[in-house]
Amino acid sequence: MEHEVFVPVPAERLREVLDDPARVARVVPGLQQDAGAEPVTGRLKIRVGSHSVTYRGAVRVSRRDDGAYAVEGEAEESRGSGSVELALRIGLREAEDGCTLTFDGTASADGRIKDLPADAVQGAVVRLLNRFAEHLAEAAPGTTTSVGTQDFEPRATTDYETTPDADDEAAPPPVAPDEAPSTAPDDEASAPAPVPEPPSAKRDEDAESIAEAAHARRTMIGRSAEEVDHAPPRGRYAPVPAPQTVTPPAPLRWAAPAAALAVASAIVAVRALRRRR
Repeated sequence: MEHEVFVPVPAERLREVLDDPARVARVVPGLQQDAGAEPVTGRLKIRVGSHSVTYRGAVRVSRRDDGAYAVEGEAEESRGSGSVELALRIGLREAEDGCTLTFDGTASADGRIKDLPADAVQGAVVRLLNRFAEHLAEAAPGTTTSVGTQDFEPRATTDYETTPDADDEAAPPPVAPDEAPSTAPDDEASAPAPVPEPPSAKRDEDAESIAEAAHARRTMIGRSAEEVDHAPPRGRYAPVPAPQTVTPPAPLRWAAPAAALAVASAIVAVRALRRRR
């Protein structure tokens, strides 16, 4: 395999990054480093078409006498029996306003990636090298470049793989809140929830009351509807009549005192006659 990438950074600045394994690990697209292991050790997920394959292994970068860098690596599939071996040479050639990175070497692989289309695998490798060159230029002292990581997972510092492969079994759907297991005590969980009265039952009761009132009005024979509407209530809700005061006629009011006076006068006259005798 042979590939070239131009970056607008001088070669000497790129060498400062390539000579430091810890900084090399940070510029490998999608590398998830294993905690406590060698710098360029961990998991690397690469997308090939609509598939993704995750490898776990290590890469060693060493500077050669001619100024180039030798890259050697071995990795195995994290979910499978496939493996890959890499022997790569990275050269730095001075160019106007920057440097040209040259990649040439060999790679052998088996397992899942072997069953994928060759052009898709080649495209994934080219994207990986392009991203590596861009990240390398970004990490160089005093330079910044715009880097896109849409084809690879973000860099991480732990050995935990955050996302599954595309060919892995789909995760179970999340449980809806109303289907989640209840944490209430057994006596509360076993008690049936009250069932609200349906609106239709309320409507039936209102209709029945109206029908009874209409029937009562129809059974009041001999009384008009107006009389029924304005009739006073009866039974326990009938009003209590006010007490009536009987007033005697006017002649009787004068006759009683006159009779009393006549009786008194007769008594006085009788007593006077008795004294004369």
